Amino acid sequence: MAELLSETERNEILPDLGKVGWGGIPERIAIRKVYVFGNFVDAWGWMSMVALHCEKANHHPEWLNVYRTVDVTLTTHDAGGLTDLDIKLAKKMDELAGRFPNVTHQEDLAEPIACLCGVPDAH
Repeated sequence: MAELLSETERNEILPDLGKVGWGGIPERIAIRKVYVFGNFVDAWGWMSMVALHCEKANHHPEWLNVYRTVDVTLTTHDAGGLTDLDIKLAKKMDELAGRFPNVTHQEDLAEPIACLCGVPDAH
């Protein structure tokens, strides 16, 4: 089983990930990033590439896809928090995202997924 990163290790590693859009989740020992691709096909293509890598590594993200947006949370469930597996996967995800034109990330992680695609409330 993977070992939890210590607070010291997290404090050393996470600032660099924060510079590229990863943020901590206050109520969990986890990190989150919301990728925004140019379109649905690019988002799905990236997810497929990541899925193959995850299956080989036997380490899988929590993620949600809405049109061109992919909301990712990384934590190692059986360890109860962040491990080196999560850091490696975050870096791999960023590397693979770099292969797609126009990919950005949502800056404000406190907000829910940004893409509602102009659909009015159904209230």
